[in-house]
Amino acid sequence: MMKLIIAMVQDEDAFILSDALTDEGYQVTKLNTIGGFLKMKNVTLMIGTEEEKVEKALEIMKKICKKREQVISTPVDASFMESPLTTYTASVEVGGATVFVLDVAQFEKY
Repeated sequence: MMKLIIAMVQDEDAFILSDALTDEGYQVTKLNTIGGFLKMKNVTLMIGTEEEKVEKALEIMKKICKKREQVISTPVDASFMESPLTTYTASVEVGGATVFVLDVAQFEKY
């Protein structure tokens, strides 16, 4: 049975990951996307593969897509304070990958 792997990865990891997957024979489609929470640029990879090759793809992703700390600065609605142009700085964990593996009902390639 064919599977579709959908992986959202940080932009920083996407090029290396895409190369590693294609070097192993996977066909990868890259879509530039933006994350909903931090509004940061990321990449969504779509990989169609046979069921028996899914675990190898996931191993490659785990090796490359590492989590890391990043400091972000975001504006805060502080209209109740003297200085409404306040920003909030925080350290957040970014990176890694969010991965979905779906069954493919039908696959055709022309």
